[in-house]
Amino acid sequence: MKTHAQVVVIGGGVVGCSVLYHLTKRGCKDAVLLERSELTAGSTWHAAGGMHTLNSDPTVARLQKYTIELYQEIEAISGQSCGVHLTGGLMLADNAERLEYLKILQGKARVMGNDCEIVSMADAQAMHPLFDPQYFIGALFDPLEGHVDPSGVTNAYAKAARIQGAEIYRHTKVEALTQTADGGWEISTDKGIIKAEKVVNAAGLWAREVGRMVGLELPVLAMEHHYLVTEAVDAIVQREQELPHALDFAGEIYTRQEQQGFLLGTYEKNAVPWSPKSTPWDFGHELLQPDFDRIGERLDTAFKHFPFLAEAGIKQTINGPFTFAPDGNPLVGPVAGLQNFYVACAVMAGFSQGGGVGLALANWIIDGDPGMDVFAMDVARFGAFATPKYTNLRAREFYGQRFSIPYPNEVRPAGRPLRRTPVYDRLRARNAVFGTSYGLEHALYFAPSGEPAIEQLSFKRSNAFPAVATECQAVRSGVGLLEISNFAKYEISGPGAAAYLDRLLANRLPKTGRLTLSPMLKPDGKLIGDLTVACAHPEQFYIFGSGVYEGVHRRWFEQHLPQHPDQGSVQVRSLVSEWTGFAIAGPRARELLSRLVWDDVSNEAFPFLGFRSMFVGMAPCQVGRISFTGELGYEIWTTADFQLTLYDALLDAGEALGLCHFGGYALNSLRLEKNFGGWLREFTPDFSPFEVGLGRFVNFNKTDFIGREAALKAREHGGEKALIALVVDVSDNDAVTNEAVFHAGKVVGWVTSGGYGHTVGKSIALACVDKAVAAAQDFHIELLGEQRPAQRIEAPLYDPSGRKMRS
Repeated sequence: MKTHAQVVVIGGGVVGCSVLYHLTKRGCKDAVLLERSELTAGSTWHAAGGMHTLNSDPTVARLQKYTIELYQEIEAISGQSCGVHLTGGLMLADNAERLEYLKILQGKARVMGNDCEIVSMADAQAMHPLFDPQYFIGALFDPLEGHVDPSGVTNAYAKAARIQGAEIYRHTKVEALTQTADGGWEISTDKGIIKAEKVVNAAGLWAREVGRMVGLELPVLAMEHHYLVTEAVDAIVQREQELPHALDFAGEIYTRQEQQGFLLGTYEKNAVPWSPKSTPWDFGHELLQPDFDRIGERLDTAFKHFPFLAEAGIKQTINGPFTFAPDGNPLVGPVAGLQNFYVACAVMAGFSQGGGVGLALANWIIDGDPGMDVFAMDVARFGAFATPKYTNLRAREFYGQRFSIPYPNEVRPAGRPLRRTPVYDRLRARNAVFGTSYGLEHALYFAPSGEPAIEQLSFKRSNAFPAVATECQAVRSGVGLLEISNFAKYEISGPGAAAYLDRLLANRLPKTGRLTLSPMLKPDGKLIGDLTVACAHPEQFYIFGSGVYEGVHRRWFEQHLPQHPDQGSVQVRSLVSEWTGFAIAGPRARELLSRLVWDDVSNEAFPFLGFRSMFVGMAPCQVGRISFTGELGYEIWTTADFQLTLYDALLDAGEALGLCHFGGYALNSLRLEKNFGGWLREFTPDFSPFEVGLGRFVNFNKTDFIGREAALKAREHGGEKALIALVVDVSDNDAVTNEAVFHAGKVVGWVTSGGYGHTVGKSIALACVDKAVAAAQDFHIELLGEQRPAQRIEAPLYDPSGRKMRS
């Protein structure tokens, strides 16, 4: 065995072998894979091998498409067949709501160029005559769906990686991991020690155990999963063409042809974790005992929907474990606080996602960046809140809801409430309906008194619509109060803080007592952050940003800390749990604040983008004059122990002013009326600031900041995309995100954010479109399978000059 390698990958399943292959493809030949047993020995060998492109996250969907298209490449290099069966697949809808969902999926697929089609029952039956059409009303056909041979795929990756220079050591168990003084790793195995510059935990069922070797508790849980394979079926034997896959939402089953038999799998509601505390090291090519009582209801439905099954003999029953993260997406990327340590685990759809995971992680290891927006897979999307109990509850919920309709306004209940601010119970008493951000509860809207604080799930306007309208009108006409504790907060301090931030941020730093809006760029000139920066003191800055991106930004800040003492001392501190806050906004916001402070808060004394320490009532606070609503507004921050005191003071002083609580839904409506973009919607790592309207915040008078040279080039050519605002002709449903945008009959982009502007009376969508058509006026947006007219608008519908926010 080698004693040194540039990268060591731990785990020989499909994901580990894909990572190894992609490292060699990127030119990293000095890569080694360690497998405690045989390749495929964890979950890979017993997988059903299904593959598809459709996914609710567009990046994950693109990577799934990449994975499927990759199989031809690795077959050619390795000479190993992947056993690809590209049969296409039908998603069967049994009711109108599920058919609406399929129409939404079809629209999202169009954005990627996938030729999915809603088909009638007659057409679906012609493709797949073995189901009973009386139980269904429509279907979506996806031509890029099928299955592969799990062993063939894994070995194709492995052989291709070996051909391109990598080495694989089977029957080599990793027993310990130790960080070395130079930032590398010493990997102790039962065959000796190998040193590596970088380590990848792709250990699958054992990812938790490998993580624990370095003090990391990964949010991963293995679940038992059943599927059955029948004996040969006459109706299949007699067919010349292989059956397409068929996914039955009502039955909560997936099906496909397996040789001349039929394969049927289910995600039952009463999901059962396997080995929830630790995975036995001696578990290998083994299966679990089937539990027919647990899946009996699903089988009864399957026998009705696929009547031939009642006469088919069962050849094989598979019950095997495979891993899930709390939200069902993979965990990929570098781990904050652990130098040169990466993960690629919880990939429950390995034969749809394994290639994309390998590509993204290899890019990350070699370039320091995955090359695309992979937040949906980034391990940093979970923080310390993702405890083992939380992971258990959430993963079980996800598994049991695998075939349930994911509504755009759905916030699932498992593991909640988890993180709560002191004001949570007070807001709940006011009938708040809550969502979550990085595990923290925050109000979405306030249901009317006497009504249940429950939002009805819908693809159209929900019962929240009138309540949100009331909140928006209150902000525009008087003053509203919003808890903003779910924003991310950081303190950057020390003698070197200014130089450190000047290097990190693309805009100039604010002067003491001021705020600045600043993009943060990657070396390729694309966005990694859209931040508000406050200067409290020349050596003390506060940064505010997206709450869900807390872990990603914290990792970025840590990775770019000065490495040499002469660069100055810098401390980066997350305030995520320490600081809480409220925003007040509306034409009477200044009047409210003035009743609680001694300071002069007139426009002259405390202008737009001012930042100041104040006593608000009895609470010591940091106050910034800024608002995401487009109104006069302030963000008021205090420590958690003062939050209730601050809240009571705001309520008391605001009562005579008609103070109204508002939530995240109203904030979204108000910011759309102003064409304000948001992080991970309009502003993502896929774009330069010049493509999404942030170019004015990039200050090229600064001679050195990360991404400057690439940003200069981006400014010159302007990029391929542009952000536009549209008014959409709708009736009772609005665009949300990722809907296809058409111009002249062709897909030219997608909706980044959408909703109803309650105070302008228009349905609004922000959209990313091809730059070549960005100046056009007439567009269409596909909503529930229907193309609705959309007109581009040049300026925000509300206060286009921005006077109200600044006066």
